Amino acid sequence: MAPSPLDEAALQNAVAEALAAFEEATDLEELKTARLAHTGEKSPLSQANAAIRDLPKDQKSAAGKLIGGARGQVNKALAARTVVLEEENDARILLEETVDVTAAPRRRRAGARHPLSVLQEQVCDIFVGMGWEIAEGPELESEWFNFDALNFQPDHPAREMQDTFFVEPPEAHLLLRTHTSPVQVRSMLERELPVYVLCPGKVFRTDEIDATHTPVFHQFEGLAVDKGLSMADLRGTLEHFARQMFGAEAKIRLRPNYFPFTEPSAELDIWHPGAKGGPQWIEWGGCGMVNPNVLRAAGIDPEVYSGFAFGMGIERTLMFRNEVPDMRDMIEGDIRFSEHFGMEI
Repeated sequence: MAPSPLDEAALQNAVAEALAAFEEATDLEELKTARLAHTGEKSPLSQANAAIRDLPKDQKSAAGKLIGGARGQVNKALAARTVVLEEENDARILLEETVDVTAAPRRRRAGARHPLSVLQEQVCDIFVGMGWEIAEGPELESEWFNFDALNFQPDHPAREMQDTFFVEPPEAHLLLRTHTSPVQVRSMLERELPVYVLCPGKVFRTDEIDATHTPVFHQFEGLAVDKGLSMADLRGTLEHFARQMFGAEAKIRLRPNYFPFTEPSAELDIWHPGAKGGPQWIEWGGCGMVNPNVLRAAGIDPEVYSGFAFGMGIERTLMFRNEVPDMRDMIEGDIRFSEHFGMEI
C-alpha cells in the first residue's frame, strides 16, 4: 500500500527499503529491477506523490516537501550505486573482452530499424488504408499554432517555461512543439474541406527522464473535419484502429474528460486482451469533437462543419503492446533492443 504523502515515518521506511534494495544489487541488471520497483510509476513513493493531487490545498506544500526530500534521497543513492556498479562492469568487460589481435575479424551484423519507426509506419499504413492522408509540420513552432489556435487560454499552465521549451528571443513567440496538434491547424488552413489527416511526429516537453517519461517523444494525432461528423464516427474510427493494432478481440471505451481543443472530450481506454498479467483496460490517449473555437481559428464555420480529433503516444503504445517496462530502453541506442523486435529493414 502506498504511504500517505504526509506520513513522514512511512515515507522514510519506503526510502530505507529502496536504499537497501540498491545496495543489495550486485550488477546493473539487478539495479535496474530495484530501480523499477522503487522509482517506477507503481512504486510507493510515486503513488504517494500522485496522491498529493487529492490533498487539501493547505497540505499540498508540506506533502510536496516530504515527497521531494524522500525521492531526492532515493535518487542520490541510486546514482551513487550506479557509478559503483558501472565501474565494476567496465572492469569486468575489459577483462572478458580482451582482443586477440591474431584472430580472424568478425563480420559486422546487419542493422535494424528502430521499433518506434516501424510502429509509426504501421499506424500510418492503417489510416492510409482508411483513405486518410499523412500530414507533417515544423518541430519549431509558433506559439499561436501550438496554443492560441487550439483554444489554450493565456493563463493555461502549459504555457509556462517549466512545461514548454521556449526559444530565444521571447518576442519571437517560438517554441518546440508540445504536441502534433499544430499540424492539424495547419492542415485546416492549407487543405480543402473535408479534411482527414493523421499527424505523426516528434514532440518536446520539459519532463525528466524516467521509466515512463522522456523530454523528447513521439505522437500520432488524427483529425477529421466534414459535414455531419459525430462522436459515433470518432468511436467507430478508433474501434477499427484498435482492432487493427491489437487484434479482433480489442475494444475501446471513452471516459469524459476536458481538453481545451475538443468539446466534448474523452479519455480513450483500450481493452488489451494480450496484456501482461491478463486482459485489462489500459489508458491509451485523448479524443473528442473539435472545439468550435478551434474551427473558427482556422476559418471554418462550425455551423456547417464538425470534426473529431484524437492523439496517442507512440512510446506508450509500444510499451504496453510489446511489454517494454522502461521507456529509457527505447532511447539508449542499444542495437539489442531493436533486434528483440526482429531485423526489419
